[in-house]
Amino acid sequence: MLKENLVVWFEKAIRENWYSPALSDYGASTYSYGQVAEQILRLHALFERFGVSRGDKIALTGKNLANWCLVYLATVSYGAVIVPILAEFLPDDMQHIVNHSDAVLLFASEAIAEKLDELQMKRLDAIFSLEELSLLYARRNAYLSYPDRVSRSFGDTYGKLLSPDNFRLPKVPNKELAAIVYTSGTTGFSKGVMLAHNSLIANVRFGCEHIPLEPGSRFVSLLPLAHTYGCAFEFLFPFCKGVDITLLGRTPSPKAAMQAFAEVRPNLIISVPLVIEKIYRTRIRHMIDKTAIKVLRRVPGVSGLISNKILKGLNDAFGGNFYEVVIGGAPINGEVAEFLTKIGFRYTVGYGMTECGPLISYTDYKNFKIHSAGTAIDTITVRIDSPDPQNIVGEILVRGENVMNGYYKNPQATREVLDKNGWLHTGDMGVVDKDGFIYIRGRSKVMLLTSSGENVYPEEIEARLNNMPLVDESLVIERNGQFVALVYADASAGLSEDEVMEQMEKNRKELNEHIPRSWSIARIQLFPEEFEKTPTKKIKRYLYSN
Repeated sequence: MLKENLVVWFEKAIRENWYSPALSDYGASTYSYGQVAEQILRLHALFERFGVSRGDKIALTGKNLANWCLVYLATVSYGAVIVPILAEFLPDDMQHIVNHSDAVLLFASEAIAEKLDELQMKRLDAIFSLEELSLLYARRNAYLSYPDRVSRSFGDTYGKLLSPDNFRLPKVPNKELAAIVYTSGTTGFSKGVMLAHNSLIANVRFGCEHIPLEPGSRFVSLLPLAHTYGCAFEFLFPFCKGVDITLLGRTPSPKAAMQAFAEVRPNLIISVPLVIEKIYRTRIRHMIDKTAIKVLRRVPGVSGLISNKILKGLNDAFGGNFYEVVIGGAPINGEVAEFLTKIGFRYTVGYGMTECGPLISYTDYKNFKIHSAGTAIDTITVRIDSPDPQNIVGEILVRGENVMNGYYKNPQATREVLDKNGWLHTGDMGVVDKDGFIYIRGRSKVMLLTSSGENVYPEEIEARLNNMPLVDESLVIERNGQFVALVYADASAGLSEDEVMEQMEKNRKELNEHIPRSWSIARIQLFPEEFEKTPTKKIKRYLYSN
């Protein structure tokens, strides 16, 4: 266990930055660190009135709002367990997670709450509006008056006397469970990653010690906070540094992100490849493809001037005031990486996974090696399961302070990835060079990544598709940033290929209505024969990945 403690760091950041801005909803209201303190204590009083005990689960879903952060901070610092749920999950999947996690309270955006059936969530005592932090549903009538009683209780205890000197948070040991993060919502596929306080503080401590932000620095939060990447590095780490965090709401388009960068001028950018690659394609690629520019870039001296102009334009697109851009969540396009390196753009690539809360490796842009994922952070040991780790690809294994406790109520799945010596089998394949830089070469496990870094488990989609008309078996793959379903059709129907494809298009549209939008199948492609399988009748996916 680490000596540093997450809740102690929350308290310290709040007390030392009491009058400074902490959390702002883009274009709307701002909480100072002192106001965050008051809201945390009010929520603690609310939890107490609703009979929440340490270790109880509190579910949270909705847009990235300052109130999302408040609920997270209050839950974790109370000693309860936060269960963040992606807002993109379907209502049935959200209800499944609430039930599977044993959550007793739910904070949800009102638009989401309207689609949920509280009667299907048996252990849930109450649902609160994320926007207003007001009560939307209570299982027992006696709870209906609790919010007013909480306000009176808070006033009786603190009145107007709350200050940096008397603000205190409970002591919560590092060994205690802090969060259960679900990698999927679908029944039968969902796995709740159990992250202890120790895992979270390991990530936060690394960020604070190795990524240069100072109290009062400005930061724009783009990524879904229900992801460990966004949560740890766009919220928890900058909060503990006393940073002014602006939240953009839902994951924005690259255009909206650039507008926010121009207004806020953040001191650090945390991003996914989607944003970088979109800017490259729309603002840079067409410039360097012009014939005149191609010719001029071959002329000594002129080439450097053109590169500098492109670099300035790219820096300006991110606000022009940042130390570096940290890219993670999914692989970055090789062509884009090479171009960014050539013009001297300040970027680096990190590597992580939910089961590590998330960080595994990172290196400052000054020392970063192109196409790598940095070096292992100081709380993690990385090993390549290979007879020659520098030259022969093997599975990446990790062990250390960051690693999860296991999957909630799923010991079998836990045993499949955590061995008896504590090594987490990441499912990623790679090599490591003599300097410790990790190079990821592929994946061994069945998982795809969206360009925004969301995990997609194709077996979930296939399970639905295989039950649709004329589908004998299917395989979902990624091609050019889109998901494509390869289908071996049932030949017994005696239909023409056009008739089969007509049905497949109906299947595709119906399927997309029942899965998250980011998982949508762009097209179905007929496959002429059964997929090749292992002796245990599992499809050999690696044969069809290209």
